[in-house]
Amino acid sequence: MKIKQPQPFTFEEGERAVLLLHGFTGHSADVRMMGRFLQKHGYTSHAPIYRGHGLPPEELTKATPEDWWEDVQQALNHLQELGYEKIAVAGLSLGGVLGLKLAYSEQVRGVIPMCAPMFFDNEEQLTGGFRFKAKEYKQLEGKDKETIQQEIAELMDQSEDMFKQLGQFINEVHDHIDHIYTPTFVVQAAKDEMINKDSADYIYNHVESDQKDMKWYENSGHVITMDKEKDELHQDVLEFLESLDWD
Repeated sequence: MKIKQPQPFTFEEGERAVLLLHGFTGHSADVRMMGRFLQKHGYTSHAPIYRGHGLPPEELTKATPEDWWEDVQQALNHLQELGYEKIAVAGLSLGGVLGLKLAYSEQVRGVIPMCAPMFFDNEEQLTGGFRFKAKEYKQLEGKDKETIQQEIAELMDQSEDMFKQLGQFINEVHDHIDHIYTPTFVVQAAKDEMINKDSADYIYNHVESDQKDMKWYENSGHVITMDKEKDELHQDVLEFLESLDWD
C-alpha cells in the first residue's frame, strides 16, 4: 500500500506569525489544528517537517538532531522571506526543545514549549514509541509479521546513535535555558507518560523572562495538541500570543 506522505503547511493570515514545531517521530499533523485555529484569529502559521520525519522509519535514523535544528532555522527563514518579521514559536515535545533553542539563539517574540523534555531519562519510552510507530508504518505498507519483526530489530540497532545524539541535544538545551529572556508559556499534560514532567517546572524556574506562565492540563497525554483539552489549549495559546509586545 502506498502511504501518502505528510507535507509542511503555511496558513497565511495576519502580519503576526507563529512557527509551529512537531514532535519526535511526528510531523505537521501534530500542530495542524492549532495552525487552523490561529489562522481564524488572524495569525499566520508555518509548520515544517524535519528531515526523516513522516517517511519510512529507516529515514529517521539517517538524520541527526543537528539536521532538525537546521530545518527549524530554515523554517524561521522561510517566514522571514515571506515578509514576516514578528514571529513567535510553539513546539510540541522535541519541537518544544527546538523552540527553546530558537528562543536563546534568534529573535522571537514569545516561546511556547508543550510537553518538552529537559532530562534525557526517557530513552526507554522514546525507543518504545519509535518501535511502535515503525511497526504501525510497516503494517500500513502491508508487510507480514515476520518481515516486520526482522526489519524492526535491524532498525533498533541502527537507531542507537540517533538516540545518543538526541540525549546530547536535550542536555545542551537544558544547560542554556537561563539564556532565555523571551516571554514564555510552559504547557504540560498531567497524564504525559513519555517525558519526565519535572521538565515543566525546570523550564519555568530557569527562563529569565519577566513574562512567564505555566499551565498543567489534567486530562491530557503527551501529544497534548491532539488530546481532550486541545480547545482549551488553543484558547490559552491565543491569550498568551495576544499578551505579547508585537510592536
